Formats: sequence, structure tokens, C-alpha cells
Amino acid sequence: MRVHICAVGRMRAGPERALLDDYLTRFDRTGRALNLGPVIVHEVEDKKGLGSEAEAVLLERALPQNALIAIMDERGKVMPSPDFANHLAQWRDDGQSDVAFIIGGADGIARSLRAKANFRLSFGAMVWPHMLARVMLSEQLYRAATILSGSPYHRT
Repeated sequence: MRVHICAVGRMRAGPERALLDDYLTRFDRTGRALNLGPVIVHEVEDKKGLGSEAEAVLLERALPQNALIAIMDERGKVMPSPDFANHLAQWRDDGQSDVAFIIGGADGIARSLRAKANFRLSFGAMVWPHMLARVMLSEQLYRAATILSGSPYHRT
């Protein structure tokens, strides 16, 4: 199952970029044997002044056809890492070929796009910087792959 991160704004070189690249590389290596990955990052233009609806149009264009749409939303479901891993595995096992995680811009995700979401994921009630949310998502994808691979670190 291919994983897509569809996000508003371009991530520049720096510590967040280095972390993102590291976790995505780890996920691709670990996930390959689990039929998870690769991760494809789609960055769309930040439409300052035009708002979330203009960004939603660009995000929708970046979505693969028939992808399961998972939005990152502080009102979404908060879950422990093993539950997130199980969601990924279930989507894969159900035959889902693509899952797209959407990270909105400064104004959030437009209501029209939120309405199309199959799943809403939250990293808590706090709002996180959008570039940091990408890093956090990539780390959780990697952690999910290690959990699903039976890593001794994650056994209970």
C-alpha cells in the first residue's frame, strides 16, 4: 500500500527536513517487507490570503485516485501507536492501494475537504506547526512499520 503525505507548503532544508527524510527512509526500508510504502510526499502551494478552500483544490489534485483520505485534524481520533499500526495494516489487508494523509495550511483544512475524509487522526488537542506535523506523522509511520514487523522493542 502506497502512503502519500499531501501537505500545504514547501519544506526547506533544515532540521525538520533532515528528520522527515530520515524517518521516511526508515519507513520505506522496514515497510517494504510488509507491503507498506513507499511514501510519496506531495507539496502544494501555500495560498496565503486565499485561504483553505483554495488550498483544498490543490490538495485534491494531489490525491491519488481512489485513495483512502486521512486528514490530520486536532478534532480527530487520538490513538496509541499500536492502534495506528493496526489501522494501517487493516487498510492494507482490505486491499487499499493508496492512503493519503492530508496536512493543511495555516488556516487548517477546508470544510469541503474534511467532509471527504475517511479517517481523522489527531496528535492531541494542541495545534502543531505544519512542518513538525509532517515529521511526527513520518515517525509514527516508521513506528507502525516496526510494530507490524514484530520489533522486540514494541512487544508487550
